[in-house]
Amino acid sequence: MPARPAAPPAGGLGWANLGMDIVSVNRVRRLLAQYGERFFERMLTPGELADCRTSSGLDVLSLCGRIAAKEAAFKTLRVRGRFLPWPDIVVRRSEGGWPLVELHGPAAEMAAESGITEITVSISHDVDYAVAVAAPIIAPTPSSSNS
Repeated sequence: MPARPAAPPAGGLGWANLGMDIVSVNRVRRLLAQYGERFFERMLTPGELADCRTSSGLDVLSLCGRIAAKEAAFKTLRVRGRFLPWPDIVVRRSEGGWPLVELHGPAAEMAAESGITEITVSISHDVDYAVAVAAPIIAPTPSSSNS
């Protein structure tokens, strides 16, 4: 029996490169007041922005949660020297209300290179901050299924 738990090799089955991010609500409010909603159109798709709307306008906490979730999902990819492909990581609200992550274009390619087939995410927010934690789903490889 090992003296302490040993992690499996990074990137293989049983290894989860978690991603986490925190977003300041005050910072996003400031950006929204300074640049307007168009600023966030570079980061969120029209569908994501629609998920953040209420009858009274854009819900800042939802907006912060989406931004945190995208950053957290990107961190699971463990890529160096690459910019977050904002429109290619899409966080939508499911019928049950929980967030779902879709990967497209370069984000999907980066995930495939890492053996990631899906990313799950959880978002939470309160008055001043929104946080998100993301976990990748790693696909078994032919060599891992033989061991």
